[in-house]
Amino acid sequence: MPGGKRASMRVSSSFARPITRVGALFLLLISCPAIWSQASTPKAETAAVQPEVPKDTLGRNSPRGTVLSFLSAARKNNDQVAALYLNTRLRDEDAQTLARQLAVVLDRRLPARLNELSDKPEGSIPNPLRPDEDLVGTIVTAHGSLDILLERVDRGKIGKIWLFSSKTLNSIPGVFDELSPPLVERFLPEFLISTRVATIPLFQWLALLVGLPLLYFLTGLLNKLSGMLLLLLRSHVPRSPNFGNFQILPPPIRLLLLAFAIRWLLARAGITLLARQFWSTTALSIAIAGSVWLLILLNSWGEHYLLKRCRRRNLSGSASVLRVLRRVIDVLVLFAGLLFTFYHFGVDPTAALAGLGVGGIAVALAAQKTLENVVGGISLIADQAVRVGDTLKLGDILGTVEDVGLRSIRIRTLDRTIVSVPNGQIATMSIEILSARDKFWFHPLVSLRLDTTPAQICSIVAGVRQLLAEHSSVEPNSERVRFIRWGAYSLDVDIFAYTFADDWNQFLAIQEQLLLRVMDTIQRAGACIALPSQTMYLATGSTETSTAAVAQAPHAVSKVRAAESA
Repeated sequence: MPGGKRASMRVSSSFARPITRVGALFLLLISCPAIWSQASTPKAETAAVQPEVPKDTLGRNSPRGTVLSFLSAARKNNDQVAALYLNTRLRDEDAQTLARQLAVVLDRRLPARLNELSDKPEGSIPNPLRPDEDLVGTIVTAHGSLDILLERVDRGKIGKIWLFSSKTLNSIPGVFDELSPPLVERFLPEFLISTRVATIPLFQWLALLVGLPLLYFLTGLLNKLSGMLLLLLRSHVPRSPNFGNFQILPPPIRLLLLAFAIRWLLARAGITLLARQFWSTTALSIAIAGSVWLLILLNSWGEHYLLKRCRRRNLSGSASVLRVLRRVIDVLVLFAGLLFTFYHFGVDPTAALAGLGVGGIAVALAAQKTLENVVGGISLIADQAVRVGDTLKLGDILGTVEDVGLRSIRIRTLDRTIVSVPNGQIATMSIEILSARDKFWFHPLVSLRLDTTPAQICSIVAGVRQLLAEHSSVEPNSERVRFIRWGAYSLDVDIFAYTFADDWNQFLAIQEQLLLRVMDTIQRAGACIALPSQTMYLATGSTETSTAAVAQAPHAVSKVRAAESA
């Protein structure tokens, strides 16, 4: 009984006997959201319609599987199996000899880029005109470049498989005759090459476990020697407190030198292709780690340099912004290193980037207020709108700024309390920086009594004007003294001037001195400062008498005040 029919009978027996095969499939799709979502995509529908590709037991369904399986069989000296990866008419011993020659040629000449081979049954299709042909790599021969090609061959029941092209195999014997013994066989003892541990030659284990630490130790020794040479030339180098900690070859540079040394040795060692692929991947991983480490160190040095410059310019709050900027750049560098590593190993990072984008949106929505405060803090610090030590007025808050952070600023009020105001709220408020003014405004309004004569007013105005002009703390040409109006109970004289002072306390002292001299000027003129007063008139008798009394009231009041002044 077919598998699909048995599955439908199981589903129908679980729900109801009369349900048909189509109904059972419909219920199964509804009950399993994952299957339903996959079945709803065109890719899944196409996969359901197309027949499954037969699996080849020798791994020849893809170009990568063919090359790796062939090299594995050749490494195990299984020539009969290795010959099955060749598209040739040779048989038996001749085919096995050709397989051994091909393995040697690939080990000696083929670039170590096996990770770039396609793992798809249809291949990478480098040439659309030849869809059943794939390129493994190009080797250099005495007669020019030779392309190592794979071709897709239909083998009946097995289906289409990938084999080494007959065109490539025809040139292999000639290339094999050009080869010379590898450098490893000429300089290393025979037992290091012939002795194998887990199918890997002993000298490769020694290179991994002893060679890599030894090379890194040699780079450290080179760093010390260069440091000693620099100490000898210390008289020609500007001295600084961090001179003793200076390193010519920091650890990331040493890792890069180690990766370069591995690549240089690979080009001359003449080891097998799989070993070269391993060491190339190792060198690339070390280079990526060293590059990421070096960029992080450079980012740290840049932060310290900018922080010193900001401190020289008294830019408060710059440390918080630079710290956040450094961490963001470090994360981006690490993420770029991971993406490059994934790309090298053939992992598609598109899904990870898409998930990161969705996760970033979710985080941004969840931390909306926090991000608002951070952006507001960066704006305040970048614009230098508020600095530590500023005396400001923010809404109903009056005090001195003690700290400018990324989330909020802290203000010490006149009551000696600390008020933290979020930066997002400050961005929408008007800030009055009291300590940023270059001069102070001296602006008293002098109220003289109503009985002050015009001559007295002129004397007072002239005296105060001369007083301001002669004072050293008053800005020249800024003074203005004018009689401006009749008030309800006084004659008002407006005094206007700007004074120079270092702080508020000094301004208060200057203002006190000026006010005392203004009072002395008023007294010398024979006038007095008016006090708030109110006059009440009591009328008795007839209406005509009351009207007359009211008409004579101002003259009576003047006589009374004249008597009071006498």
